[in-house]
Amino acid sequence: MDAKNVIAAISLSAAVIILYGLFFAPDPQTVNQQILLKEENSKIQTTEAPSIEQTKKSKNLSRIESINESERITFENENIKGTISLTGGIIDDLTFKKYTKSLNGTDNIILLNPRNTDDGYFVETGWVTNSENIETPNSKTVWNVQENKKLTPEKPIKLVWQNNQGIKFEKHISIDNNFLFNIDQKITNTTNKKYNFYPYGQIIRNTAPEVTNFYILHEGLIGVFDDQLVEKDYDDIEEKKYTKNASKGWTGITDKFWTTALIPEENKEFRNEFEYKNKFKVNFIETKSTEISANETKSNNIRVIVAAKEVDLIDNYAKTENISKFDLVIDWGWFYFLTKNFFYVIHYFFELTGNYGVAIILVTICIRLVFFPLANYSFKSMAKMKVLQPEMARLKELHKDDKMKLQQEMMALYKKEKVNPISGCLPILIQIPFFFAIYKVLFVTIESRHQPFFGWIVDLSERDPTSIFNAFGLIPWDPPSFLIIGIWPCLMGLSMYVQQKLNPAPPDPVQAKIFMFFPLFLTVILAPFPSGLVIYWTFNNILTMAQQVIIMKRTTVKTVQK
Repeated sequence: MDAKNVIAAISLSAAVIILYGLFFAPDPQTVNQQILLKEENSKIQTTEAPSIEQTKKSKNLSRIESINESERITFENENIKGTISLTGGIIDDLTFKKYTKSLNGTDNIILLNPRNTDDGYFVETGWVTNSENIETPNSKTVWNVQENKKLTPEKPIKLVWQNNQGIKFEKHISIDNNFLFNIDQKITNTTNKKYNFYPYGQIIRNTAPEVTNFYILHEGLIGVFDDQLVEKDYDDIEEKKYTKNASKGWTGITDKFWTTALIPEENKEFRNEFEYKNKFKVNFIETKSTEISANETKSNNIRVIVAAKEVDLIDNYAKTENISKFDLVIDWGWFYFLTKNFFYVIHYFFELTGNYGVAIILVTICIRLVFFPLANYSFKSMAKMKVLQPEMARLKELHKDDKMKLQQEMMALYKKEKVNPISGCLPILIQIPFFFAIYKVLFVTIESRHQPFFGWIVDLSERDPTSIFNAFGLIPWDPPSFLIIGIWPCLMGLSMYVQQKLNPAPPDPVQAKIFMFFPLFLTVILAPFPSGLVIYWTFNNILTMAQQVIIMKRTTVKTVQK
């Protein structure tokens, strides 16, 4: 394989990272149907998940003001803390205890916020009915707390509210030691009449957060309905509402490292909606009513997960809670099995070494060992191609006016010396998925967030912060973002340049100059990428060159056509 093939393969890998999301985006779902629900002694009506927003304009309050506006109960475990508003009985205040906004900062990540703030983001559960004369709890309802007044893994809470028609509503809320809220909703009918109710769950986000705007990661509305993954960007829902009926699954909103999800009761059919009405709404409502006869109590269970997307915990919830494909809330991409297994290998080495960067280097060595036989075969062909270059140049000069004869002579030379001119492409093409996989791991997993390497690399999921344009910090000047080309990208470009010199040079001088430019081009292109990825590629280049030099020293061509 000549330099042209090497550079083409490398350039392809960089280009596909940026562009592949355009071609693998999930097909849009256009189903938008009305579900007709029939109640006893009433005409057929359309039941929709209710809005918890008020008709009047919401107050624009600070977070602290909004929290102090309503009576609350607190919750806390090892991972999260916050409060539940008794007005509406909603979860609208949640902070992650183990994650901070910046590397060395002290401000923890706050995910959920009250409705009256600009970045309001909250979860509500409840019941609705088609009977207009029956009052159900809504966003203004003030619930009463019974028994325990602080929610912990050891102590659940009980919220109670009763209307003036003899119907009592209860919420029994428990929490595990991680990110799961379990909400048992009960209705007790103390009258001599029969009523129908529909349980629902709803997530509302006032405004779309700042997203990465990068095609390899989905941030927005997400759900799995009857084993079908559905991902909708915020822009998609602003343009068109999405509706889907299912008998199992879950629904929610996902950020890069955080997620909020609703899981309906098992074996109950429900209708899911993603919509935008001045706010982004994700909701589900069961399509079959719960009939409650006189002096009867019925219940419904809804699970709420507000989580940092830690791989082991997400996988554990998918398994123990029997949540269909919940592991897909982490965007592993279309190399799912390769990417996820890559994560486990890196994490294993991380637990052994205590350094994520060292773990990446060890994974690089493992990949080189796996592809060692294939690379040997490739490098032998490349070495022979380099040795044959003088003879190839002679043939091109001899048959420059006869292209057919030139091709015949070249093929005869390849056959005689047992050289495959395209064999050098195979190792690089096969390794492109591995390149994507390690990039995905560094980009989407919270485990790599804020992980240091050595020296100036304090976060492997972020770009190298140094820049050649201020002499790597020696000159007191902060260059703009597009001029931040750090030490590791420069080392990567240098290793690519040296590696290029080991490959057969193209006979065309113009092509040779163009190919010499590519290491510089890719250095600039990859400078903004996670430093962990650049370290991986640099060490991969170094190991490749070492193997290539050894093979070239051992390779000779027995005969050369004169």
